Amino acid sequence: MRTITTPSNPTADALPVRQPRTVERLVTGQPTQDGAGVKLTRVLTQPLQQRLDPFLMLDAFGSDQPGDYIAGFPDHPHRGFETITYMIAGRMRHRDSAGHEGLLSNGGVQWMTAGRGVVHSELPEQEEGVMEGFQLWLNLHSADKMQPPGYRDIASAQIPEWQGPGVTVRVIAGASQGVAGAVQRPTTEPLYLDVHLAPGAVLAQPLPEGHNAFVYTYRGALRIEGTEVPAQRMAILAGGGMNPAPGTDGVVLAAGAQGARALLIAGAPLKQPIAQYGPFVMNTREELLQAVGDFQAGRFG
Repeated sequence: MRTITTPSNPTADALPVRQPRTVERLVTGQPTQDGAGVKLTRVLTQPLQQRLDPFLMLDAFGSDQPGDYIAGFPDHPHRGFETITYMIAGRMRHRDSAGHEGLLSNGGVQWMTAGRGVVHSELPEQEEGVMEGFQLWLNLHSADKMQPPGYRDIASAQIPEWQGPGVTVRVIAGASQGVAGAVQRPTTEPLYLDVHLAPGAVLAQPLPEGHNAFVYTYRGALRIEGTEVPAQRMAILAGGGMNPAPGTDGVVLAAGAQGARALLIAGAPLKQPIAQYGPFVMNTREELLQAVGDFQAGRFG
């Protein structure tokens, strides 16, 4: 059952943000293809991994043309991080070598921990209509990279929500306005919010000073401390682990005249070396070579 919390007195109950973060820069995603030819936009690319540590990648996909998505993502391996797939519209079937299976559908989330290694597939279970969503890669600490694989399906109704004047916040991970999300993670402490704002509505969201954070607008337009963030743009927020902004305590999102929908994502940086070779993310070249060897030898479950 979904938890929906609506404050009786929003001014008194809302957590304050006294010194909001500003926008460091805007990023335009790069059109690309992945899997068996799925068309998508890579918003968080490899050159941004250190800046947005612990996050490694954010892909946005959305099309009503079956040829853009129908081939899906056949069997492929992962090691050393977590994948979080959030489906806005559509149906995608997950199967993996650890024996997990699930159907991801409208509003649902698939949270997979690759750990020491897993082979999985993500294949559409629709032949027409809109398929839209996001996949986020979240790094694991070196001490956790070789943990057993894990998997969790979270249906839309299981994602808690907070509602205020003109605002709905779907709390996938972390917490917002006193509402705990569907997922909590130690070490990286991810915050993952899907924010829906009516025209002119405002959300003030506290953020730990040392966490890296970004906002991706996927409908309408936002304003963050004087900077317009239009649809299909990512705003990297000033502050965080590499570029501290002392005293800042959160972010204020203000919707434009058409309203807005956006992802607000933040996390505690690991501050560790990142060694990546395709679907393997470790800390050293030697660990990458081991990952490739283990996969080729069939040791991924």
